[in-house]
Amino acid sequence: MKILQRIAAMALFATSLGGLATPVSAKEWAPTRPVHIIVPIVGSTNDVLARLVASKLGDLIGQPVIVENKPGAGGTIGANYVAKAAPDGLTLLVGYNGPIAVDVSLFAKMPYDPVKDLEPITLAVTAPQYLAVNKNLPVKTLADLVAMARAKPDQLSYGSVAVGSASHLTMEMLKSAAKINIVHVPYKGSGPALTDLLSGNIQATFMVPGNVLQYVKQGRLKLLASTGQKRFAGTPDVPTMIESGYPDFVALSWIGFLAPAGTPKNIIDRYNREIVKILHMPDVRARLQAMEFEVVGSSPEQFRDWIQTEIPRWGKVIKDTGTKIN
Repeated sequence: MKILQRIAAMALFATSLGGLATPVSAKEWAPTRPVHIIVPIVGSTNDVLARLVASKLGDLIGQPVIVENKPGAGGTIGANYVAKAAPDGLTLLVGYNGPIAVDVSLFAKMPYDPVKDLEPITLAVTAPQYLAVNKNLPVKTLADLVAMARAKPDQLSYGSVAVGSASHLTMEMLKSAAKINIVHVPYKGSGPALTDLLSGNIQATFMVPGNVLQYVKQGRLKLLASTGQKRFAGTPDVPTMIESGYPDFVALSWIGFLAPAGTPKNIIDRYNREIVKILHMPDVRARLQAMEFEVVGSSPEQFRDWIQTEIPRWGKVIKDTGTKIN
């Protein structure tokens, strides 16, 4: 967690100096054709963030910015598409835990190397997750859910936004820690997973606040715990996993922007500067904070360091839980 705090502090400092910067050279890189941002999942906060940034980025770089969803295989289809794209600044990736830090340990064979084949631009946001359950499930606490799962092994099920996502592996962490068995049902994005959760076809999920809070306010879902180090300000009555009896249980979701490896530094730097600027715009920042995201806006180097700490972190979870996909 200390590395994330340092990244956030340094990013905020750099942003505060923006007003003192000298004018940018008129010869700096700019695209000559529309830019495509690839989101390797459907109907998620990744998509929301991509569209928030795209709506502003086009004006800053002078070309239309088009968001495309290419879901499947735990995010690897979309990530591989970008990894194989020309390093010309016209194709960017919205990356998250799964295809960038998790899948390399989860899958027996990967079509790309997330460290060698993708170039970090910025770690945009991070967020703890909520453990949410269907409103009709007769539980009030995490302890209740664990007791029910032990009494009914393999009879409860949970949904994730994708195989290898934080929502998948965080529940696997809980299953291992609590010694319970809950059946995993993977989906292609948060939308279909939430549809089944709301209808009662599955009973539980771990998801970021932006995906579930609206349904909690409508009384259609219940929150049992959150995965941060402290409680969310917006839901002070919801305990953390740590408070619920699972010491050191912290699991962050995160989203960042990347480009194909080999993309020239001047292109990476231009995108870093513009995307970080967008993330700190008052309306964008307010929207992200309303979704309980922490805005980071790191440098490319800081994002690279973050990825290289996340790969072994989630790799340990995969090894400890025995989760693997052939």
